[in-house]
Amino acid sequence: MEAAALAERTARLRVKTAAVTVVVILSNVLGNLMLAGGMRRVGSPETPLAYVESLFDPQVALGVALLIVWMLSHMVLLSWADLSYVLPVTSVGYVLAALAGYWFLGEQISVARWMGIGLIAGGVSLVARTPPATAPVPGERS
Repeated sequence: MEAAALAERTARLRVKTAAVTVVVILSNVLGNLMLAGGMRRVGSPETPLAYVESLFDPQVALGVALLIVWMLSHMVLLSWADLSYVLPVTSVGYVLAALAGYWFLGEQISVARWMGIGLIAGGVSLVARTPPATAPVPGERS
């Protein structure tokens, strides 16, 4: 009976972790894409006040809002999953951000960068096969 309960709890943790991981990754990639695109349109501010004013650009503001969602969802994910799981798995966002920069911002990606992106993707696939939590979560019943 106890083994079945543990298996069910592990399955729920994997589903919950996968759902929040998707939110973390997408909000990070889209937030950075919006922020980069908006700041390119605004231009390079010359004073600290101009940076504050750039926050009122709709695309920059959307990017900042998405990055706030990223931070909050990242905090949620870290509240139950291991840091050694969360950071490698969510680094797939670096791969997606590079692709978004290529497709939507016209960035050129060198062979060396593509190789690095491939290494990141390989590392993510290895870590994703492991359990998200190995340490007990404070306040959770065993």
